[in-house]
Amino acid sequence: MTYSIIGSGNVGIALARQFARNGIAVGIANTRGADSITALAKELGEAVTPMSLQNAFKADVIILAVPFRAHAAVAQALHSWEGKIVVDAMNTYGIAPEELKGQASSDVVAAAFSGAKVVKTFNQLPAKLLAANPAEASGRRVMFVAGNDETAAVWIANLVSDLGFAPIQLGKINEGGALLGLGAPLVLQNLIKLGN
Repeated sequence: MTYSIIGSGNVGIALARQFARNGIAVGIANTRGADSITALAKELGEAVTPMSLQNAFKADVIILAVPFRAHAAVAQALHSWEGKIVVDAMNTYGIAPEELKGQASSDVVAAAFSGAKVVKTFNQLPAKLLAANPAEASGRRVMFVAGNDETAAVWIANLVSDLGFAPIQLGKINEGGALLGLGAPLVLQNLIKLGN
């Protein structure tokens, strides 16, 4: 599997740090172009490659770390999302509930990225904790994962584990995934799973 992160703000950089820490290759892109990320990539090392959006879209797994409203423009930048796994690492700060029309934010994302398998994760911790080493005390920091496609959710849970976190799968987006929405019970919970 190949990976890319769309967005080089606090969350995108935090995730890039985790990929670099674990030696897992990842591309990182934003709307300003690859040159704007060169210094970050040099700091993080050879695992992190700055790239254009179009090159980032070639990855098997694309992690959205942009402000929520920006996801629609990202979705329109590629003709077909068929066969891609899109990770929704966004929160809906500043979004009125009526904008979501009673849907989970990840279902809104899935509608925009038609054909993609959308998985929700990486959104529940503040960026500072997301960037920190997940190993803490004698355990690992928990990262919740939810997705309507079971195979995609398992792939992403494995990535979460490879990045050093302890993945806990919550099932489908409209079931356990509802616990990951902004203001929901599992957001901002810094939980540690003891042992391996």
